[in-house]
Amino acid sequence: MNPFTQNQLLKRRYFIALGAAPLLVGLNSSPLAAVPRPAKRILVLGDSLSAEYGLKRGSGWVALLERKLATENIAATVINASISGDTTSGGRSRLPALLSQHQPSLVVIELGANDALRGLPLTLTQDNLTGMARAAQLAGARVLLLGMQLPPNYGRSYAQSFADMYVQTAKSAKSAVVPFFLKGIADVPDSLKWFQVDGIHPKEEAHPRILSNVWPEIIKGLQ
Repeated sequence: MNPFTQNQLLKRRYFIALGAAPLLVGLNSSPLAAVPRPAKRILVLGDSLSAEYGLKRGSGWVALLERKLATENIAATVINASISGDTTSGGRSRLPALLSQHQPSLVVIELGANDALRGLPLTLTQDNLTGMARAAQLAGARVLLLGMQLPPNYGRSYAQSFADMYVQTAKSAKSAVVPFFLKGIADVPDSLKWFQVDGIHPKEEAHPRILSNVWPEIIKGLQ
């Protein structure tokens, strides 16, 4: 007696055909590696240092970042959600909507300097930075904190605590960090030549240096 019924034979032929299908596709289609990968999104949440305050449009470090990504053939788009004068509280309140709208792969947080200028408690600033980092991570994004330092007139103890806050926050939130966003600009003997007349906002010539400080961590975040 034939061990297979007609129905079983039909099923057997169906599964054999399924097994051969990938071979036929491989012979008649392009390699899977040729399929373009979707562009990643970088969301920059900052204050005037990232919002091109006092600069011509397209000359700030965020715009330079977008151009460098294109030059390096890295499939990533940049969303600059920076607002001059923004604090960590303002950034934290705006972030949920930005995460929902843009669904970024990497969130770059450049906030905190205006908190210090307003004399806000460091505990509040750190809590807001931590909250933003964790919100971004819960949304599936990696996080990069850009740290700042304060001028000597704020007092050595307070200035040191402020600078340490970024590293401590990054460690707690398990995020990446650039300890000093303006390294090589604000901490050099001839620093005044890199700043606008207000002594706070870097000139256009300083922004390529800012990008060089940030670029290595951006690349790590995209990988």
